[in-house]
Amino acid sequence: MSSFEVVRPFNADGSEHHQSYKISTEEALECPFCFVKIEIQPLRGIFWHDKGLQVFLKCKSCKESFIGYTKQKNDKFQVISLSKGNHKTTKFNENITRISSGFVKIYGEAEFSEQENLKEICGVGYRKALEFLIKDYLINKFPDKGEIKDKPLGKCINEMIDNSRIKEISKRATWLGNDETHYFRRWGDKDLEDLKKLIDITVHFISMEVEADRYLGEMKDE
Repeated sequence: MSSFEVVRPFNADGSEHHQSYKISTEEALECPFCFVKIEIQPLRGIFWHDKGLQVFLKCKSCKESFIGYTKQKNDKFQVISLSKGNHKTTKFNENITRISSGFVKIYGEAEFSEQENLKEICGVGYRKALEFLIKDYLINKFPDKGEIKDKPLGKCINEMIDNSRIKEISKRATWLGNDETHYFRRWGDKDLEDLKKLIDITVHFISMEVEADRYLGEMKDE
């Protein structure tokens, strides 16, 4: 946790505040633009009688500026949250982006909605991303089977995936994804984080299968 002096902030009416304040930042905070562990430089502050101290900050890494929102502890203030910057999206490896660019795009949009605190709709986006991933994976394996596009996701998984790990994990990801679209949640002890973990595992297994197939193709057993 870092501490520093805020040089006499402004009041809301534009006048100089009567004193300076020592502030600190929570260790878990990341820069909202470059997402590195935050090390910030205070530029100025404004003191609101009803909101307390808001601090204008600058990231020492990427040099972007943003606002820090504080809570008071005795005569000190702690920065507990930051204004919005860039949206953080998952970077997928080349195997996944090549197989399903649609998955990557939709997953990123689901992350966008989650970071905007749209918790009731982001799960639907993750569920749609999963469907694109599985169907594009199968189309890549069976390019002559045109029925994949119209086939229900559950049937695609049960009838067409022969890798048992991909089949069983993607099946469970689908169960949780369906919960995000229905009135009643079948899996009440699981949440959005579980859905994302199952999608992540599915991505991993698909990527590993692609890598394994590549090496087996390049290095024939003579």
